[in-house]
Amino acid sequence: MIVETRDLTRRYGKTMALDHLNLAIPEGAIYGFIGPNGAGKTTTMRILTTLLLPSDGQAWVAGHSVVRDYQAVRRMVGFMPDFFGVYDSMKAWEYLDFFAAAYGIPASRRVSLVGELLELVGLAHKRDTYVMGLSRGMKQRLSLARTMAHNPPLLVLDEPASGLDPRARVELRELLRELRAMGKTIMISSHILTELAEICSHIGIIEHGQLLASGDVATILKSLQPHHVFEVHLLSDLEEAAALVRGGPGVLDVRSLPDSSPPMLQIDYQGGDQGVGDLLVRLVSGGAAVTHFAGQVSDLEDVFMKVTDRAGAREAPAGAEK
Repeated sequence: MIVETRDLTRRYGKTMALDHLNLAIPEGAIYGFIGPNGAGKTTTMRILTTLLLPSDGQAWVAGHSVVRDYQAVRRMVGFMPDFFGVYDSMKAWEYLDFFAAAYGIPASRRVSLVGELLELVGLAHKRDTYVMGLSRGMKQRLSLARTMAHNPPLLVLDEPASGLDPRARVELRELLRELRAMGKTIMISSHILTELAEICSHIGIIEHGQLLASGDVATILKSLQPHHVFEVHLLSDLEEAAALVRGGPGVLDVRSLPDSSPPMLQIDYQGGDQGVGDLLVRLVSGGAAVTHFAGQVSDLEDVFMKVTDRAGAREAPAGAEK
């Protein structure tokens, strides 16, 4: 694991911002850190990047303690905060050269490094443009390039898509995929789930400073919904089609939805791929006119709502409405 925390806790006076957080991020992951504003995402990231001390507990980056070996941690991490700093009076190449020098990169190496970073983030054509002349999306990419000046294995990005237009968001997602292909581990936070849905390999859901769920997306989805739900669109009678599969091997439930558009069956199924094929064969051989047969795909919004609903149910007092 490139990031690990054990009972990580942070208090601000009487406010508990992080409550015994146990986090693990594997190397090479794009780890989506999901939670509402005030959940503890930024506090966690600031501790992992040595900008904030924990009140209690421990955290390590690539095996280095964020408290006892903070200099080593800083060499391992590139951090882009939610409010990033750019210097308007600098040209794009000067901005990167300045930060590369701050990281101790020799002048002889910085010339080629700046060109490589600008090329990587798609700003080579803006090399001599003043930062004040860049769009917000370009400034965001320039800031991301700055986090990579010292070639860290871990990138920690706090709300990187905030305020970007749709095109800039797409460009950012493509850049993050490219960085992962280069071997980077990326921890990225957001309270807008659609920003992360298409790129994350792993997720962590945090609320009120507590980690509610963490792991690879497929495993979390399976734990929340151990059976599959298949949608079947039909041109023939729904009830007749339902009778063909109801009670079959692996079929947990069959629901007719005549008022949906188009009319459909929903089949709750638990079993292997062969059984799925058998369901379709039974429908077609029984005379059902099937136009669509596919499993529902849960997204991060579904995951977030189910996890937080479970947490709320656990915290509700006995006899209270949930």
